[in-house]
Order: sequence, then C-alpha cells, then structure tokens
Amino acid sequence: MSRIALLEPPYTDQAGALLARMMPGDMPPIGLFRLFARNLPMAGAMHEWGRYELGRELTLTMREREIAIDRTCVLCSCEYEWGVHMMMFAERVGLTGEQATSLVHGGPADECWTSEREQLLIHAVDTLHERSDIDDALWARLSSAFGELELLDLLLLCGWYHAVSFAARAARVPHEPGAPRFADFDPIITETNR
Repeated sequence: MSRIALLEPPYTDQAGALLARMMPGDMPPIGLFRLFARNLPMAGAMHEWGRYELGRELTLTMREREIAIDRTCVLCSCEYEWGVHMMMFAERVGLTGEQATSLVHGGPADECWTSEREQLLIHAVDTLHERSDIDDALWARLSSAFGELELLDLLLLCGWYHAVSFAARAARVPHEPGAPRFADFDPIITETNR
C-alpha cells in the first residue's frame, strides 16, 4: 500500500489533462504518475523533464536509454520502476531475457553484452551509483565511445532515475498489474555454479 495516497478518479480537469499527457495513447495513468499528480505544479515540471528523458531529443539511443534506466532502477532496488520500463520498453528495444537477467543479477562483463558501447554504458551506470563520480580512466574510455552530449545525457538520465526510484520506493507505490518482478529474471543455476 502506498504511503502517500495515489490520486484516484474522478480527476479534476487539470489533473486529468496532465495525466493524459503523461501516458501514451489511451492507457490509464500508472501509479507513479498518480502519486506525482497529488502535487500538480511538481508533476507538471517533472513531466516536461521526463518528456525530454524519454523523447527523441535525448542523444542516447532508445536501447541505450533503457539499459541505463533499467540498471539504475535495479541498483536503487526500485522494482516498481524497473518493472514499468521492462513491461513497456524491453521488447521494443530488443533486450533479451539473458540481458534482462544480467541487468538485475550480473554486470557489464556478462557474455550477453557483445557491444563494447553497451558494456561501457553499464559500467558507467554502476560507477555513478557506487561513487557518484566517474574516474579519469573510465571517462577516457567513455569519451572514445560516446560524444560529450551523450555523456551529459547519460549523467542526467542516471540522476533522474535515482530521483524517480527514491520516490517510488519510499512512497511504496504498488506494482503495476502485469509488470515483471526481479524474481522473474533469476539467474539459471547450473551444475558449475552450485
């Protein structure tokens, strides 16, 4: 149960209009957006930034964006937001089951990550989470694969999803129906690693 009551229908005209803009198509608003809509000025400001982070102007590819978001949510133990993104985007960006499992339980050196750029991306997300910084050696490697605008977008994307994760976890936003859980991607136990 959410620690802060989610906005429930019938919505005021202002809240209904904002929630409609926040969701694609005719989908009902997810719990996190109904939480944010409790504070309409905040939700409106967040919606504008969120549109950038999930929009076409972001310099990272949609797949790179989702890898960074999913890994950030995992590191923040935010199963809610991770589940929303897995449900909405994983198939669209071609994340395999092995890659989803790796994002939850593994790391950039896992065999499923064949792209050096994606390995670096995951390494950067991990390092930002652990240290709130990136050392010069990793920055040099990142700079050889990503442009300055992509790196700036990556830094802010990770920070944004830390904030989203903090809000979703601390407010105890209930899981969305049909959204996967971390346990759905448990690593396969083989004879060699028992």
